[in-house]
Amino acid sequence: MSDLATTTSPEPELELDAAMDRYRVELTGYCYRMLGSAFDAEDAVQDTYVRAWRAYGKFEGRSSLRSWLYRIATNVCLDLLNAGKKRARPMDLTAPQHQASAVLSERPEVTWLEPVPDGRVLPQTADPAEAALAKESVRLAFVAALQHLPAKQRAVLILREVLAWKADEVAQLLETSVASVNSALQRARATLSGRALRPSDPADPLDAEQAKLLEQYLSAFEAYDITRLTALLHEDAVLSMPPFDLWLQGPQDIAAWHLNQGIGCKGSRLIPTTANGLPAFGQYRPREDGRPGHVPWALQVLEVSEGRIAGLNAFLDTARWFPLFGLPEELAETDEVQ
Repeated sequence: MSDLATTTSPEPELELDAAMDRYRVELTGYCYRMLGSAFDAEDAVQDTYVRAWRAYGKFEGRSSLRSWLYRIATNVCLDLLNAGKKRARPMDLTAPQHQASAVLSERPEVTWLEPVPDGRVLPQTADPAEAALAKESVRLAFVAALQHLPAKQRAVLILREVLAWKADEVAQLLETSVASVNSALQRARATLSGRALRPSDPADPLDAEQAKLLEQYLSAFEAYDITRLTALLHEDAVLSMPPFDLWLQGPQDIAAWHLNQGIGCKGSRLIPTTANGLPAFGQYRPREDGRPGHVPWALQVLEVSEGRIAGLNAFLDTARWFPLFGLPEELAETDEVQ
C-alpha cells in the first residue's frame, strides 16, 4: 500500500511534499552510505525528489511511496557511482609515514571520504538498539569499507544489513531475483570481512567512562600536553589529515608530529560536536597575525574503541565543514567553550 493517497486525493502535491519531508533524513543517510559525501548525498536526495515529482503522475501505488523513493534514490546513486566516483581515506592509499620524514602533500586526483553531521543522516528513534546500529553504519571506517564494494553490492548490503529490508523487497527495488540479491550480499560480506574493521564503542548516549575520556582529550589538547594526550591513544592509533594523503600510526609518531610539524596547533580551542555517530570537535587555532582570538583549523572526528582513542581524523577544509556543522566562523578571546 502507498504511504499516501494517490489519484483520489484533491491535493496530491501537498501529500507528496509531506512524505518527501518525512523521509528526507533517512534517504540522505542511505545516499551518504552509498556515496561517502555529505554534499553528494544531499544533491542525490534533491535529484531524487525532482525525479519523483516528474514521475509522480505515473505512480500507481503498487509499492509504498517509501520504497518508490528508495528505488529512485538508488538509481541516482548508481548513476553517480558508474561515473567513477569512489571516495577514499589516506589509509586506503599509502603506508603510514614516520614523523621525521613526514610531509604534507595533496592528491588532486583523489576524492576524499567526507564527514557528515549526525542530524543530517540519522533519523530520530526511541529504540536504543536501532539508534546504535544506525550510528555504527555511518562511522567513517564502515563507510570507507563500503567504498570497496561494487555499486550494486553496496546497495544490497545497506538495504539488507543496515535498513533491514527483506531479500524479496530488495530484489523488487533492484529489478532482479532474490537469488541474485542473496549472492550479492554474500560477496559483499566477504569483502567487508577482509577489511578487518575495528569495532567501535557504543556511544548512544556516552557512558561515564567515554565522557571522561573526551573530557581528558579536550583538556590535554587545549593545554597542549602531548604526553597526557598520547596516553589516551591505542598503541596502533592513527592520525590522518585530509585533503593531505599523510597518515601516522602509533603514539610515538603522533606525539612527535604535534611537537614538530604540528606545533602551530598549540593554544587551540575545541568545541564539541558529533559526526558520523562519533565524538568530534571543531578546532580553532590562534591567529597567525598575533591578534586576539582563534580561527578554524580542523574538524576533528575521534574513533573510540575499548575505552581509548583509535583514530584522530582531522578534516582541514573548514570552509566546507564548519558551516555544515553549524560551528562559529571564529572564536573571540572572551568566548567560553563548554
